[in-house]
Amino acid sequence: MSKIPGFKAYDIRGKVPSELNTDLAYRIGRAFVKHQKADKIVIGRDVRESSPDLAKALSDGITDAGAKVYDLGLCGTEMIYFATPFLDCDGGVMITASHNPPEYNGLKFVKRASVPMGYDSGLHEIEQMILNDELGDKSAVKGSVESIDVMKEFIDNLNQFYDPLKIKPYKVVVNAGNGCVGPALDAIEDRLPIKMIKVFHDPDSSFPNGVPNPLLPENRQPTVDAIRKHGADLGVAWDGDYDRCFFFEENGEFIEGYYIVGLLAKSILKSYPGEKIVHDPRLTWNTLDVVSKAGGEAVVSVSGHAFIKQKMREINAVYGGEMSAHHYFRDNAYSDSGMIPFLLVLQLMSDENKKLSELVGEMIRKYPCSGEINTKLDNPAAKVEEIKKKYTDGKIDTLDGISVEYDNWRFNVRMSNTEPLIRLNVESKGDEKLMKEKTEELIKLIRS
Repeated sequence: MSKIPGFKAYDIRGKVPSELNTDLAYRIGRAFVKHQKADKIVIGRDVRESSPDLAKALSDGITDAGAKVYDLGLCGTEMIYFATPFLDCDGGVMITASHNPPEYNGLKFVKRASVPMGYDSGLHEIEQMILNDELGDKSAVKGSVESIDVMKEFIDNLNQFYDPLKIKPYKVVVNAGNGCVGPALDAIEDRLPIKMIKVFHDPDSSFPNGVPNPLLPENRQPTVDAIRKHGADLGVAWDGDYDRCFFFEENGEFIEGYYIVGLLAKSILKSYPGEKIVHDPRLTWNTLDVVSKAGGEAVVSVSGHAFIKQKMREINAVYGGEMSAHHYFRDNAYSDSGMIPFLLVLQLMSDENKKLSELVGEMIRKYPCSGEINTKLDNPAAKVEEIKKKYTDGKIDTLDGISVEYDNWRFNVRMSNTEPLIRLNVESKGDEKLMKEKTEELIKLIRS
């Protein structure tokens, strides 16, 4: 367990300034350089009010340790994943708290070649260096800082994933949620034949329209309203640092990330037959079915970006998808992207000449799911044990939380790695009524 409050399983995240502040960011910069034996580090930041100050402190720590900083300024997390190998850096840091409330901020780390760094793969050692004051002396020669714009190269890099000439002139609602994706959408707009209807487009640190987290039902309505108002073919909304995007079909219905995993796997396996697809254990039946029918091999991994990326590298998987709307691509340094799924779905709709509702409709009917239901608890671990005892007659798997499988329904319950929450997912084989009944049964047990 971490001793510094903000150190989490996948990144550093906490309230500013009580859990994360400029002093800690400075020391993290020093420690990261020492840990990675780094000469060059790329950094970037999201739109939050605290991000510029944290970026400055982090940068000071890196340069005091003797390394050079390439500063991308305001950008998306996936631009750090792109820029780390592109600029031949020894590591990258993104300052973001993604979809957390405005008073939070955080740091996401990658090593050389954008290999992720989580608590078990480097952050623990960095924490120990800070706790034990093992940062060493400042470098005799201070590193320099270079502000650099890689937006054009980042957008160019996306070309390998889609063919703009094959995309139809759709009308698409794009909701940036006042996060960071607006500038990237502006940069790619001229290359796409679509008409973008822009909602909450400008980056705004005050988040006047709520935190950019399209998983919250209350945040979805503006996208739905714009689709209906403009008669759009598709709606897409991004989280704050745009490493995730969320889809709405032409009637304004929100599509669970689970079905997008199946859709992208099917699409990618057309170009890469027989390859491996990594998925998380929360909802699985649709992915297993789709991948098997498309001639691929589905491989399960613990949820979370560090674990999925590690598994993908181990088995050289072409694509990895999580129902939380993280989508990972081998040709994107095994990293997640919120832009590539957007482009792939546009291309798939065009190639198959189908609406998004038609592309996912059969999957939804065959494997109805609850979507992720979160409950805040004082003792989530005890509750997971209680659930495990109640459902001993099912087939139990403990790879990630507990998954329990019966002939015609299954569920997964796991503790969040970042918050005191229990996360529940339920699915059935073609029986929506059963899925809803079992979801209610489990919610009742969790909240009792």
